[in-house]
Amino acid sequence: MKIAVIGQSLFGQEVYCHLRKEGHEVVGVFTVPDKDGKADPLGLEAEKDGVPVFKYSRWRAKGQALPDVVAKYQALGAELNVLPFCSQFIPMEIISAPRHGSIIYHPSLLPRHRGASAINWTLIHGDKKGGFSIFWADDGLDTGDLLLQKECEVLPDDTVSTLYNRFLFPEGIKGMVQAVRLIAEGKAPRLPQPEEGATYEGIQKKETAKINWDQPAEAIHNWIRGNDKVPGAWTEACEQKLTFFNSTLNTSGLVPEGDALPIPGAHRPGVVTKAGLILFGNDDKMGAASSVLELTEAELVTAEAVRSVWQRILPKVLEVEDSTDFFKSGAASVDVVRLVEEVKELCDGLELENEDVYMASTFGDFIQLLVRKLRGDDEEGECSIDYVEMAVNKRTVRMPHQLFIGGEFVDAEGAKTSETINPTDGSVICQVSLAQVTDVDKAVAAAKDAFENGRWGKISARDRGRLMYRLADLMEQHQEELATIEALDAGAVYTLALKTHVGMSIQTFRYFAGWCDKIQGSTIPINQARPNRNLTLTRKEPVGVCGIIIPWNYPLMMLSWKTAACLAAGNTVVIKPAQVTPLTALKFAELTLKAGIPKGVVNVLPGSGSLVGQRLSDHPDVRKIGFTGSTEVGKHIMKSCAISNVKKVSLELGGKSPLIIFADCDLNKAVQMGMSSVFFNKGENCIAAGRLFVEDSIHDEFVRRVVEEVRKMKVGNPLDRDTDHGPQNHHAHLVKLMEYCQHGVKEGATLVCGGNQVPRPGFFFEPTVFTDVEDHMFIAKEESFGPVMIISRFADGDLDAVLSRANATEFGLASGVFTRDINKALYVSDKLQAGTVFVNTYNKTDVAAPFGGFKQSGFGKDLGEAALNEYLRVKTVTFEY
Repeated sequence: MKIAVIGQSLFGQEVYCHLRKEGHEVVGVFTVPDKDGKADPLGLEAEKDGVPVFKYSRWRAKGQALPDVVAKYQALGAELNVLPFCSQFIPMEIISAPRHGSIIYHPSLLPRHRGASAINWTLIHGDKKGGFSIFWADDGLDTGDLLLQKECEVLPDDTVSTLYNRFLFPEGIKGMVQAVRLIAEGKAPRLPQPEEGATYEGIQKKETAKINWDQPAEAIHNWIRGNDKVPGAWTEACEQKLTFFNSTLNTSGLVPEGDALPIPGAHRPGVVTKAGLILFGNDDKMGAASSVLELTEAELVTAEAVRSVWQRILPKVLEVEDSTDFFKSGAASVDVVRLVEEVKELCDGLELENEDVYMASTFGDFIQLLVRKLRGDDEEGECSIDYVEMAVNKRTVRMPHQLFIGGEFVDAEGAKTSETINPTDGSVICQVSLAQVTDVDKAVAAAKDAFENGRWGKISARDRGRLMYRLADLMEQHQEELATIEALDAGAVYTLALKTHVGMSIQTFRYFAGWCDKIQGSTIPINQARPNRNLTLTRKEPVGVCGIIIPWNYPLMMLSWKTAACLAAGNTVVIKPAQVTPLTALKFAELTLKAGIPKGVVNVLPGSGSLVGQRLSDHPDVRKIGFTGSTEVGKHIMKSCAISNVKKVSLELGGKSPLIIFADCDLNKAVQMGMSSVFFNKGENCIAAGRLFVEDSIHDEFVRRVVEEVRKMKVGNPLDRDTDHGPQNHHAHLVKLMEYCQHGVKEGATLVCGGNQVPRPGFFFEPTVFTDVEDHMFIAKEESFGPVMIISRFADGDLDAVLSRANATEFGLASGVFTRDINKALYVSDKLQAGTVFVNTYNKTDVAAPFGGFKQSGFGKDLGEAALNEYLRVKTVTFEY
């Protein structure tokens, strides 16, 4: 069939191309004249194909068709006019000339929304159904008989763009082609439009798009999205005109925290939040929208000057529009530097970074960012922190005590708090905000927004590593303060806290900072789809929002082991420190701000496990949980993760680590390391040797030397430099240790020394040694998590029997062996069922070596390259060529 296509735009171009593919002959294309030297896409495509193209600015004058235009059209001999999208009025002499007449596409379900701006009015009226009509043109305004209609659901947050791109554009092209096919086959219907339900609305213009605030929130939401982005719903506030877009209807009923924005005529002030502006209807319900600044005359001049800069850098772009994307238009990294330097010079040294271009890559967004900087609106005030200050350890320590959500320290819902106690004397250090379920939801929302929309996901992996290095440097600068807080809040011996609690935390962040730009996929040879070929590759991607639940024994170090790997992989995180030891986690949060970690990437929620930990495990937007704690709680978390959304989980759980000491060992070293294996960090050590097996011939001498060394240990204030053994972490744990030792005595084990609370203020417990411990006893099977050495003897040379006893536990976190016989060491290390085996040493962990357990001690790894995989997902991509 011979067809004349009358119209414009990409939609017209696509219809034209599809009609030619169907075998129709397009005898001519009528489109709009070039604008600023730029041809319409429909005309460009037709010219490539050698199809005659006519560009008329008008078709008639004084109500009469122009004879010259009509003559040129008639000469083509078209049998059908197809008008896919046409902004001009076409005279009836053209419309009715072909044998089959003319068909027109209209983006509404006629007779509803006749006239221009039909998509806008579909949304403004809150229609639940939308769609398009293809009708036979007549002399009315969109009143012709219907040929074909297709409908779709209008989603609650649809805008003109989303509705058009999702349905009206792709399905409309198919519909036009289908309509022409029906005409060619003689099957095209002509169904008169009903007048019932007919509406006609005019063109939406800027002056008519002002928001009427005296209506429900849903109506305001519909008005904003119906005018998004052209012409743009607007209002006046703070003596400037604000244009709104990206509206969503808030159905949660929760009002986010933010700054009030008075809006004349509004039922109540808006709320400025990090995610956007919260608006209210006269029914007190909410909607959220982003706002666009209206530029002053001077700012418009600056914008045009910047547009000229873009035009010089992007010579292939005929015209720089608001939607022009700097990088999609061919700009390279060197062009970013040029743009930044030219704009800085243009704006008298305005502070502008390369990162700003990546964050606002379209011209419209870039101008908005620039104007905000010029007005000073983008300057974020320094975070307000309400410190608790203490003069201690010959220094003043400053400790945040509130929740850390979205880059700000805030009170918990209902201003709820709990006491954190100094275990050295039982005194209250301060009141700490106690997170509630709603606080978890806020923190997860902040982390999700930072992951999906924030700067963190857009910066390069190398820049991410640079921020982590900066954070490690700040931790090092505050190392003595952090160690002092660990001593105050957790009872950690200060010298040990300097080296291990804080020192290893710093090392961990530096180690994983180096991994950021080395996370790589692989290429995989697969069977070729002959005669074509295939390329398969894998990508390692961050999983999203992670929840990290940490224990009380190494508050900062356990946080660092998990958080460093999590951030290096590109995730965002919500951290729940133990309720009894929250202070170093909150100090860490402060340091992330100083390091420049974007807001929302790290969030810290002190609180109870039953509320905060449970909500993190259940939350549908959390994609990974990393947990260190008891096996019982770990099982519960694993179940919650499975039921909620099958989230990824890694667990480092309880232990009862065996240490086997053979008679052929270096006894001095075995005694020294045996002491460390049990009493290191007051025995509050997940890999502590829960049971020592000592070969019979050296048993008594080993016990004698150990008791001699125990009696030399100084138990005292953890801040004293000569203290060996500080207080247990909290009172409930002290009580548990006393009950544990009573169990041992009751079952017949020999209490050689210790077993009691130290008679002084605080939660001090004597270093304790039990011998004659038999396999069936409670203390032989259960973990004390304290300074209690459990010694059992085994017969000389009975290697396999002692291995069987060592492995007769459901735990498998760590283990150790002391022997000078390398063959024996290798054999034992092979047979021990534990995630870590120490040979002639103990507690020797390193940031580069993976750490994690077997059996009911959990699964997954902290530290080393293996830890990264806990926070990554692998995507397979296959190409055919």
